[in-house]
Amino acid sequence: MEVISSFAIVVLAAIIHATFQLSISVLTLMSGHAIGTKTAHTKLLRLTHGFLLGATVMTALLIAFVAFFVTALFGTKAPLLLWATCCGILVGLGFSVWMFYYRQGKGTSLWIPRGFANYLSNRAKATSRSVEAFSLGLTSVLAELLFIIAPILVSALVLIHLSPELQLLGVLLYTAISVLPLALVTALIGSGHKLSQIQKWRESNKRFLQFAAGSGLLVLGFYIYVDQVLSVALTSAGGY
Repeated sequence: MEVISSFAIVVLAAIIHATFQLSISVLTLMSGHAIGTKTAHTKLLRLTHGFLLGATVMTALLIAFVAFFVTALFGTKAPLLLWATCCGILVGLGFSVWMFYYRQGKGTSLWIPRGFANYLSNRAKATSRSVEAFSLGLTSVLAELLFIIAPILVSALVLIHLSPELQLLGVLLYTAISVLPLALVTALIGSGHKLSQIQKWRESNKRFLQFAAGSGLLVLGFYIYVDQVLSVALTSAGGY
């Protein structure tokens, strides 16, 4: 797999990751509670930036850990069965996101286990220090692992055959793109934009984001199937 092709897959996977909204939901909930309790603006900035840093660190750690784990098991060349499994996961998640990523009704409540949702909600409301916000950022990424594991796994698989320098660049690129919406919301909150306006935009565009995420997963799954499964299988069978 060429370097350009590998990075194109990483970029697409990161864009798909960026369309998921759990971390943004937790950030707005934490910020809304802080604003409601008359928290000073400088402290609010520390909280939001701490949260952003936590989400960024966890995203980078996840893709680095998955790449390390796959390399430890299979070396620098992932087996065909693993690629086929990734395709199945991507397609399954794509249809799942289309159907029930958001809960029914108004608002932007996401389909995650109630226990996780209640924990994140309670922690967001109780967060008053930057270290707590950092921890909450870490946790918010883990809570959405069910949806983001597929793009992370695919990115890790295409990065493991590259040189260490390019692997690091790939991890940084994936992380930067995937947290870009969160960074944008953090900047909007810091610049004084009303949370109600941000939430109104999210609610107005939630179905588009849901469709984009599901479609992206399906497109990535189809591309991986053709590029890594079908072509390799045909080559092995003497088709080319």
